[in-house]
Order: sequence, then structure tokens, then C-alpha cells
Amino acid sequence: MFGRIKKEINAIFERDPAAKSVLEVLLCYPGLHAILMHRVAHALHRKGFIVLARFISQVSRFLTGIEIHPGAKIGEGLFIDHGSGVVIGETAEIGDNVTIYQGVTLGGTGKEKGKRHPTIGNNVVISSGAKVLGSFSVGDNVKIGAGSVVLKPVPPNCTVVGVPGRIVIQDGQKVGSAYPPDLRHDQLPDPIADMLGQMQNEIDRLKQKVNELERECCQLKAKAEGAKE
Repeated sequence: MFGRIKKEINAIFERDPAAKSVLEVLLCYPGLHAILMHRVAHALHRKGFIVLARFISQVSRFLTGIEIHPGAKIGEGLFIDHGSGVVIGETAEIGDNVTIYQGVTLGGTGKEKGKRHPTIGNNVVISSGAKVLGSFSVGDNVKIGAGSVVLKPVPPNCTVVGVPGRIVIQDGQKVGSAYPPDLRHDQLPDPIADMLGQMQNEIDRLKQKVNELERECCQLKAKAEGAKE
């Protein structure tokens, strides 16, 4: 138990430059509190103490603003930064060294029974406000941009942005397990801005062509008038 707590604390120091001391992390990080309470609730849930497990998860939600269903399976090294509004569903599975920012939802769709929440791989970064909805897998080393809505499987080593989520980088820069997670979720491509930029370039090109044709017409008109005189 203490070894696992140490890993959770080390994950915070690795990924949050604001963390200054172990005491600060233990007292002031709701993400850590939510994870530790989930470990207890999950153990009770597995032993069949469903109501008690749910009660602990609701107490955790009240104290931290993070709701993790006791049935969710969470690997080691999960870091929930800030954490307010994070929701993790019953059948969600999260791998090792995953980073989740505030407002993230790992949810389901519809009312079907069984596996209905996503499976998140290792070294995944899910940025603020992102929603991952449905029973599918998100591969290792994936980055999901802020506010994205992911509704279908994502292969490893990809960057996903937009609504609905679109893969904009794949295998561009592989993040191996020997390296820390890439947390630069502020440096993501913007396919909409890229498309608007291409359209603007095309409009500028067409305007230039029209101006050239107008000048040629004026020159031809001037020559014709001069020939008549």
C-alpha cells in the first residue's frame, strides 16, 4: 500500500512543477485524495460491498470534485491535475502513467449493460474538458486535445483534436515507455485553422488573378481605342 502511495506521489512531482514538498502533495492535491479513496472503494467493490463502495466514492466526490465509480480499473501513476469535474465511469479502464486534467469525462453512451466505457492505454494525456465516450480503446502514448470529443478507437502514438475527435498526428513523435509523458497539450495542431488558412490563401490567389485579368482588359481596351483614333 505504501509503495503504491509513493508511486502516486512521485507521479505528481514528475508532472507538476508546482509541487514543492511531500507534505504539500499529501494535504493539497485532490487528485491524489480521489485516487487513494478510489483504491479503497474499488477493493470493497470487488469483494461485493457495493453500497459501501459507492458511498465512499460519493464522499470522495463531495470532498474533491472528482467522481470515480468504484468499479473503474486504474493503473499506477495516474495524475489528475486540479481535477474538478472529472468523471470516470464504472467500466472504464486506465493504464499506467496517465494524466487527466480538469473537466474530463470517461463516459458511456446509451443504456447498454456490460462494458460501456473506454479503455485508456499507458502514457496517455487527456486535456481539459475532453470527453471520451463509448466502449473502445485509446492506445498508448496518445494525446487528446482540450475540449475534444472522442467517439471511436484511437491507435497508439496519435494526437486527437476537435469535435468529433480527429487524429491529426500519428507516429510523428513516438513516446517510449522509458520517457516521461509528453504534457505539452498546449501545442496541438488546429485542423480548422489550417483549413481556413488554406482557403484564405486560395482567395488571395484568385484576387490576384482577377486583378491581373482586369489590368490586361484595360490595356487591350486602351489599345483598341488608340487604334480607332
